[in-house]
Amino acid sequence: MPENGSVRISRLVMWPIVITLVITLFRLEGELHQWSGVFFNRSAGGLGAIVGIAWLPFIFGPYFAAKLAGTGERPSSNGRVVLYGALGFIVMIGGGMLAAKTPPGLLSGTTMLGLLLVVASVVVQFMAWGRLGTTLLAYAFGARIPVAIIMFYAMRGNWGTHYDALPGNYAGPTDLMGKYVAEALIPQFIYWIAYTMIIGTLAAGVYMLIAHRTARTVAQPA
Repeated sequence: MPENGSVRISRLVMWPIVITLVITLFRLEGELHQWSGVFFNRSAGGLGAIVGIAWLPFIFGPYFAAKLAGTGERPSSNGRVVLYGALGFIVMIGGGMLAAKTPPGLLSGTTMLGLLLVVASVVVQFMAWGRLGTTLLAYAFGARIPVAIIMFYAMRGNWGTHYDALPGNYAGPTDLMGKYVAEALIPQFIYWIAYTMIIGTLAAGVYMLIAHRTARTVAQPA
């Protein structure tokens, strides 16, 4: 059974990961050619760009939930999914704010505590709906590994994209590997993994609540 479940998850996340990769490469192309900053934000972090993958957990969270529910793998409580998603969001924000007290690129005790809180926010998601948590974790790594690879080459080649841009107050290592660890590996595999799982869980929980209410309304006799 665990082996079959693993196969199901790999199939479930395959096309979402492919779609995410296509968008990632399209964004890279747009930034390299300096297309509109509204669609392709080249500043550090690249937040708010219309073309990006940060929006996708809002879509794929409900998609994964629908697919899992369709095979009978439902959560014990839809409200519990939303509750733990919200709790994880609060813990993630708190951890991020704590880590932000240290200038970008530097690791301090405060930073480490903040990172631990962000990791804890990920663990919480498995308490909401274990199967969904595993699926979102697989998708999150599938989405972020290509980004981390792109960031290495972008930093090495100074491509002028958000993949290699550093914050204005960056105070960390100046060598390639030091910058890569501080501004690529840690954000991609801690912050963005947490973000993907938590937003995906919240979106999935809201979808399940709406779907359940809709199903009850349809089932009621006229």
